[in-house]
Amino acid sequence: MSEERRRWQQEREQEARPNPWIRKAAIFLIIAVIAAGLYLLVRRHQSNRLNAFAQCLGTKGAKMYGAYWCPHCESQKELFGSSFQYAPYVECGVKGSRVPAQVCVDAGIKHYPTWVFADGAKVEGEHPLEFLSQETGCALP
Repeated sequence: MSEERRRWQQEREQEARPNPWIRKAAIFLIIAVIAAGLYLLVRRHQSNRLNAFAQCLGTKGAKMYGAYWCPHCESQKELFGSSFQYAPYVECGVKGSRVPAQVCVDAGIKHYPTWVFADGAKVEGEHPLEFLSQETGCALP
């Protein structure tokens, strides 16, 4: 084989080989997508597992009083994930006003969040789901 032909053949072989960086990036991207998918699946499953717990709180007479502008209320809601829609919640914040909703005034709510239980006990502040489970008898999944 002539030198020129050998060089031409080597160039073709190099062009045919994929760039190792592209291959590494593709593998990394595939792994990242799989990991993100698994994370979202697990998180959704955990949130959905709390649906029955959130519903049980209402059945047992517990209520959370909160305000849309309250960061502690937001943190409390986040513990439930998407299951918070089933939790017994009373919104005390009235948009465009500094006066709390009348239902919250009538219940004697002064701080947010406040949990009120069936026996009339009130606890203020954020609380772990385990505490709410102990207070109400609702089982955590």
